[in-house]
Amino acid sequence: MSHEHQDPKPATSRHPLEVSGSVELAVLERSGMAESRHIGAAAVVDSSGRIVRTLGDAAASIYPRSCLKPFQALAVLRSGVRLEGPEAVLSTASHAGTPRHQAVVEGMLARIGATEDDLLCPPDWPYDRDTARTASDKRRIFMNCSGKHAGFLLACAENGWDPRSYDDLDHPLQVAARETVADYLGETVDHAGVDGCGAPVFAATLTGLAGAVARLVRSADTDDDPLAGHLVRAVFDDAWALDGEGRANTVTIDETGLFAKLGAEGVMIMGSREGLAVAVKVLDGNLRAGTLAGLTLLEAEGAVASDAVDRVLDQTLERVTGGGVVVGGIRAGAALAGMRG
Repeated sequence: MSHEHQDPKPATSRHPLEVSGSVELAVLERSGMAESRHIGAAAVVDSSGRIVRTLGDAAASIYPRSCLKPFQALAVLRSGVRLEGPEAVLSTASHAGTPRHQAVVEGMLARIGATEDDLLCPPDWPYDRDTARTASDKRRIFMNCSGKHAGFLLACAENGWDPRSYDDLDHPLQVAARETVADYLGETVDHAGVDGCGAPVFAATLTGLAGAVARLVRSADTDDDPLAGHLVRAVFDDAWALDGEGRANTVTIDETGLFAKLGAEGVMIMGSREGLAVAVKVLDGNLRAGTLAGLTLLEAEGAVASDAVDRVLDQTLERVTGGGVVVGGIRAGAALAGMRG
């Protein structure tokens, strides 16, 4: 394995992102007046770990939430599990729960004779509205993390690990995931919480997270980490599986060629194959500003073309309506103002 390492940074000065360390990322306007403002922080970092730009307190710690999934999926691959095509993508996805997504997860489970009852993620409704309308109840396979959990079960079967406790912090799989996360972050992982799906989630700084994403995505075109490259190329080939048709991450990947992954509570990561990445945290947890902020920052650094950004924002930015008519929209906040030509 030859991907670049950084000396782990000590954890003694870690602190969570606060209001005092946040800047205005986006503004929602209705009928000509600002109605909501979203503050947060962001970092743009290259694959060597060089900090290119920061907004707010980018040294603060956050829970990356589902933005850690690529590194959890990489731990599964490193454990000896072979995942190809959409199966690889579902292992790192926050999927919409469509029948197409469900079929891939069911195929992963069938490889080891498992069923959705063996998944430790909680039952949920599908994100996809059409699928949710036809569902009679919540199911584990509908849950957006079911692909990740199916990958966890495959790793347990491959290595003889207990499949009934794979979400425990001290389970061999989660120890491996923690080591993979720390390896890519170049930081000491000093705090773990419980994610919405029940698996551990490891705290990270925004600069560490952006640098990790930059190294991961660069692997698609280098020999830095062959398994990471395999995972990222799979996402580029089948972006529908990562999120869903018409959804923000899938649209971003297909329109720009960037890797994009959302995390709950307002986290967004994006990375270019050339090795430049951004990590964004919106402090109030709203996801509506993530795509706008991430694309604006990468466009400002020349990592994505303006016309591609326009296409993504046109398809994904929330429309502010009144009486069924568009009466406003979302625009860049003061910290991003002037970055787009």
